[in-house]
Amino acid sequence: MYAGISTCKMSRGCLHPLCIQKMNAQEDYDASERAALVAAYLISSARVIIELDSEFTKYSAQFLVDYAGPKNESEQGEADQQSGLMTLDECIEYLEYIVRLEEEPGQGEANQQRPELTVKDCLECAFKKGMPKAEHWGHVGCVFKVPKFAAAIPRVPMKGQVIEAKTFEDAFKLLVKQPVGAKLHVFSPEIELVGEDGVYEGPSVAGTRYLGLRDVIWIAVEEKVATVRICYKKETLDVKVSLDRMLLALPGDGDGEETQLTEPTGLLVDFIVPRLSK
Repeated sequence: MYAGISTCKMSRGCLHPLCIQKMNAQEDYDASERAALVAAYLISSARVIIELDSEFTKYSAQFLVDYAGPKNESEQGEADQQSGLMTLDECIEYLEYIVRLEEEPGQGEANQQRPELTVKDCLECAFKKGMPKAEHWGHVGCVFKVPKFAAAIPRVPMKGQVIEAKTFEDAFKLLVKQPVGAKLHVFSPEIELVGEDGVYEGPSVAGTRYLGLRDVIWIAVEEKVATVRICYKKETLDVKVSLDRMLLALPGDGDGEETQLTEPTGLLVDFIVPRLSK
């Protein structure tokens, strides 16, 4: 197990101080981490539904952050071919790396710029490489690079394909069988003010701020309201979203000018699921 791997519950008392420092400085998970969290949840849900798992089992989102995407796959490909055993010299080298990172926190490999991952990237990685259970891997946001011996950590094989839907009609068909990944147009302060009983309808007042598209999990629908699960500012929220509201433009950055959309769009777009097979 590499540094910071000791808990999947994100208990700060069990995390390395550098990981806690990063978490304190970071208001929210980054886009890749959010995509990986959504993908891992979709995988876990699908496995229970088709009875590959007898109960909901958490699989590692951080594994997907570490391995998904073309750049990460090329960097980690050689490690996948290794036995996972480390020589004494390699153990000493990794310990020296941890010491250097503690002395100069910004120099770690895991802190270097990585391409932004999508839910699709993460699902494709899961089907290609399998996934370890969450308790066997580092927590989301771990600052340490993956050591060579991580190749020996058991992974659960994932067989299936990624299914995408662009229309509500096709997404409804997918939702009948399992939760659906999607992207939500997020506006502030509306997303903070909606509450448990309100319905999120996007921009409502002058001065609203567009935060962009955020990965969410569509878990239910009733009449013309969808219930989605979103990780926002590191909190998991269930938010009711209007399926009637259509956007014609998006607020601009700073100068107040709107960006006109080529066609009206709903608050939820870009639907995706992992279609698992036994």
